[in-house]
Amino acid sequence: MEKETLQESVRRQREELMGLLEAPLAQLAEECSRVWHDREQLDVMLGNGLETLPYGKWLYAVDGSCIQISSNIGRHGLLASSFGRDRSSRPYMKKLPEQGAKLSDAYISLMGRRPSLTAVQVVRDASGALLGYIGTDFDLRDLPLTNKLYDEPVYWRQLKGDPSIRDAVFHQSRAESEMDKEIDVVLGVLEELMVYHGVYHVILHFSSNRAVIWVMEDPYRYRLLDIDALIDPDICLAYPKTPYPLDAKVPKEKIRPVLDSFRALRFMDEMFYLRSGTLNLFNGVVGLTFSCDGSHYIPYDEFLKSDHPFWTNRK
Repeated sequence: MEKETLQESVRRQREELMGLLEAPLAQLAEECSRVWHDREQLDVMLGNGLETLPYGKWLYAVDGSCIQISSNIGRHGLLASSFGRDRSSRPYMKKLPEQGAKLSDAYISLMGRRPSLTAVQVVRDASGALLGYIGTDFDLRDLPLTNKLYDEPVYWRQLKGDPSIRDAVFHQSRAESEMDKEIDVVLGVLEELMVYHGVYHVILHFSSNRAVIWVMEDPYRYRLLDIDALIDPDICLAYPKTPYPLDAKVPKEKIRPVLDSFRALRFMDEMFYLRSGTLNLFNGVVGLTFSCDGSHYIPYDEFLKSDHPFWTNRK
C-alpha cells in the first residue's frame, strides 16, 4: 500500500475534525439566527453553544462584513471588549463559505500567538438571507487529531542551500581536516558502534571533526564525539553491546559500504565535496550535505547503486 504524503495526512486529519464540528455548528447557527439582533441573547446562545464544542477556545458572531456583533465567549466567561472588532483581515475570513461550515488553514493567533484553526459557520434567517457568521477558534494543541503518526515516505529528495555559499563554491577548495587524515579509523569505529553497540543514527561532520550519535538504549538524547573519541577504538567500551535491530531497514553488512561512500564523496573533488553525511538505520535514509550547501536525502540502497549519478565524476 502506497504511503500517504504529508499533505494527504494533514487533509485527512482536517476532514476528521470537520466531521466532529459540522452538526453542532449547524444546530448553533439555527438557534443563533432567532436572536441575531439581540446582543445579550446572542451572547447567551453562544455560551450555551460552546458547551457543544468541547475543543473550542473562543466563540463569537460577526455580521456579513465580518464586524463582530457579540462578545468573545470563552471557557472562563465573556470578553466584551471584542464587540465591534473588524475581523475582515484575519486569514480565516478571507474565503468564507456560502453554506454550512468551513475550517480555515492553520494560522498564528493574535492573542495567544499559537498555531490555531477557526471553523466559520454561515448563519441565515428563515428566508435564507445572510445574517453573518459564527467563528469558533481552536488551539491546535487542544484538538483530538488522529493518533496515527504520519509515516514519512522514503524517496530521493534534493534541497538547495544558502545561495551565497553556492555562488562561492568555485572560489574555495577543501582544507584537509583531522578527520580526513584519520578517516579509516573513524569509519571503523562508527561501523563498530552501529553494528554492535546500538548506535542507530549518526551525523558525521568531516570539516569540523565531530560526529553526533543516537543510541537505542537512550534514544531521546544525542551524544557528541570529538575527533579524539572517534580515533580511539576504546570508545566502543563506553556503549554496551546491543543486538542489531531486527526492524532496521539497513542490513548491517551495508553500513560499511555507505560509510566508504561517504569517504569517496569527501575526496572526489577539491571544490565539490561532502561536508557531512548522515545514516539512519530505521528509516534507511542517507543524508548528504556538500560544499555548495546543497543537501540530498536518499534511500541507502539507491545511494549504493553502482550507476548512481554521484559516482559519475569518479569513473
